[in-house]
Formats: sequence, structure tokens, C-alpha cells
Amino acid sequence: MRVPLFLILLFPLIELAVMIKVGSVIGVGWTLLLIIAGAFIGAAVLRVAGVAKPLRGRHALRARERLNRGELPEQEMLEGLVIALGGGLLMLPGFISDAIGLLCLIPFTRRLMLGRVRQRMQEQAERRRAFADDPAAQQRGGPSVIEGEYQRREEDRDRLR
Repeated sequence: MRVPLFLILLFPLIELAVMIKVGSVIGVGWTLLLIIAGAFIGAAVLRVAGVAKPLRGRHALRARERLNRGELPEQEMLEGLVIALGGGLLMLPGFISDAIGLLCLIPFTRRLMLGRVRQRMQEQAERRRAFADDPAAQQRGGPSVIEGEYQRREEDRDRLR
């Protein structure tokens, strides 16, 4: 699903409108305190997740263990990426980005997101395979070959010069 450019440009305006609304309900001081607390929590999450030192995070350790066993650690890598995304969203000022960042940090919702991402990746791979060479031809030992004839004409060659 492609996000239109106007939605990307509209997002900060929506964040600002929500901040103004929240500020009018709970007060400016509490609103600023919540925004600053969200930034500090996001920075702490990024630090604990191991983004600043990528080889020390919990997901990085599990990924290294799987690599040592000769397996591909795609789940750990994706989870680490979503946790880093959640921490980064918490650092952004605004309540909508904080809510999305918290959803990225909760294990249940993170697994749901990753399941959806994997499903989309598989669909994309299947679409690409549909336009690739014929799998039966690859098993026979080569790409699909379409035989044909051509003629080289002198007037065509002269016209191209």
C-alpha cells in the first residue's frame, strides 16, 4: 500500500491539531511534560534495544545465536527493526506517533505487524515470480527461448547511420 504524498505532508498538521486539542483539555504544562517524557522514553527504548550499540541488544544476541547455528535470523532482525522504529516514533513530538510507537513496542501487536509485513513480502515475491522465466524451463537447464528469423537489410542499416 503506497502512502500518498499529501498524507505524509498532512501528518504533522494532524499531530499539531491533536496536541492543541490535548493541550486545551489537560493544559499546556501537562502536554509539554507528556511530549518530553515520550522523547525520553523513546531514547531509553532505543538504548536498551541496542540501536546505539547494535551488537549488544537482546535481539542481536538471539540473531547471533541463530547465525552460529547456520540459520537465517530474519525474525530477530525484523523485531529489532520494529523496536527501533517504535523508539524513534516515541522520540518524535506528538501523540499519534507516540501511540504508533507504543504499538511497535508491545510484543503482541509487534508480532501482528510483522506477520502482516511477512504476508505482504510473500505476496510481492509471488508477483515477481509470476513475471520471471518459466520455472519448468529453468529445471530443463535454461531460460525460455523463443525461436525466430530475422533479416538484415542494407537500407535499414544506412538509415540508422
